[in-house]
Amino acid sequence: MNESPPPGARLVTVDEAEVRVEKLIAGGDGLARFEGVPLFVPRSAPGDRLRVRITERRPGYGRAEIVEVLEPGPGRREPPCPYFVRCGGCDLQHLEDPLQVEAKAAAVVETLERLGRIELPGPPEVIAGDPWAYRLRTQLHVSPNVAPARPADRVEGRPAVGYFERGSHDLVAVDRCPILVPELEALLPGLPGTLAEAAEAAGGRPPRRLDLAAGDGGAVTSAPVVPGLPHGEVTVTAAGFTYAFDARAFFQTHRGLLDRLVEAALGPEGEGWTGGTAIDLYCGVGLFTLPLARRYAQVIGVEGDRIAVRFARRNARANGVGNVQIEGVRVESWVADLPEGADRILADPPRAGLQPQVRRALLDRPAARLTYVSCHAATLARDLLHLTRAYRLESLTLLDLFPQSGHMESVVQLIRT
Repeated sequence: MNESPPPGARLVTVDEAEVRVEKLIAGGDGLARFEGVPLFVPRSAPGDRLRVRITERRPGYGRAEIVEVLEPGPGRREPPCPYFVRCGGCDLQHLEDPLQVEAKAAAVVETLERLGRIELPGPPEVIAGDPWAYRLRTQLHVSPNVAPARPADRVEGRPAVGYFERGSHDLVAVDRCPILVPELEALLPGLPGTLAEAAEAAGGRPPRRLDLAAGDGGAVTSAPVVPGLPHGEVTVTAAGFTYAFDARAFFQTHRGLLDRLVEAALGPEGEGWTGGTAIDLYCGVGLFTLPLARRYAQVIGVEGDRIAVRFARRNARANGVGNVQIEGVRVESWVADLPEGADRILADPPRAGLQPQVRRALLDRPAARLTYVSCHAATLARDLLHLTRAYRLESLTLLDLFPQSGHMESVVQLIRT
């Protein structure tokens, strides 16, 4: 019996093709089709007519890069940042800001419905803030041997500082980044000289990576410690609490949406949203832990990163919150002892989502209410496909915490069935 070839076989003899982009998918790539075969095209816009080059061939789909924009789709614009063409830090600067929000929200909903088989109770609330100068944290890469994107900026003997090129580890040196808050962006032009001087004074090499974070009042912290750069900790006020952290610790990035994120995660006040015990998995420095303590008699925060644990404990003490207990252990280990009958569990895992043992624990010992905060639609859909065996989806809120990128934050409220 002869089996028909997979759809992707139609791409074998094709190097370039002319296609029309249908929509954006979760993550920010455009979806086009060649003879019915899906093609995923980075930095394309809905409605674009493109000449593309096939870069990857799979049995059911392909990937392609833009050779020429033959006809721009509505909402395509000239990217505001001069580094966007090469820099891998942003995905969507070529789209008008309102279109980004609309397209990303539609992509998240489509992913949850298709992969997670989720039936939403209604259209999600979509919350957006400033699309520029919003980012509180960044990670820069440093190389002593890479020329900047603009050759005129090259200074011999100074390292290059910037972001990796999309899809590679080639460095794109930058002296500006318009998505950073102004106090972080202001550091960029002077970093090569500062790092060079520090390395020369120490008789060594500059660090390969530099983490920066900003706090209230223009305060900045960096890691590792480099003479000439600010270090230590910063504080940010959100939801009525003051949070201390440093550049090594995770903290949500969008300065203007912190309050809205906490509000969406906690849900409305009143019956069903308070109780005895709440558990905050992957609690970080306590962004959700402390507000939960206003509603629940006891809150347990669980976090595996030792630096975040130290700050979470300090933040609870500094804010006078005495009904919080921080467990400094990996969530995947701690859930073996997940107590039965919790009133509330909030989970804010990394992009990879919930590990199998965490999903099993949430199903075996379900809380009355589960809140899932996610920055990755596909892993959220995978996890909800399992979790909805014990929980019913009550609401979905989408927050554009990452403007100019293909990602969007989801806050899902579930209730035990």
